[in-house]
Amino acid sequence: MSPLFRRGRARRSPQDHLVTLVRKPGCHLCDDAQAVIEKVCGELGVPWEQKDITQDEELHRQYWEQIPVVLVDGEQHTFWRVNEERLRRALEES
Repeated sequence: MSPLFRRGRARRSPQDHLVTLVRKPGCHLCDDAQAVIEKVCGELGVPWEQKDITQDEELHRQYWEQIPVVLVDGEQHTFWRVNEERLRRALEES
């Protein structure tokens, strides 16, 4: 989005976001994603949560082929591999 259109929007602090990790037990990619989320969210003071896809039929229907999935404020940010710098930017720049 052009900076021209961003001027009217108030910037949010990283702490105003919520990161959600949608995962399943025994998933090594999920463990890797959690490590990145713990690091970035810990450094920025961002709250985060995890949801088990095997315990939620709707999450399973939506994301079963993409696990792990990372949501930022309820919107899909990424899946499979979490890039630390991309997540950091998403939390700092919005």
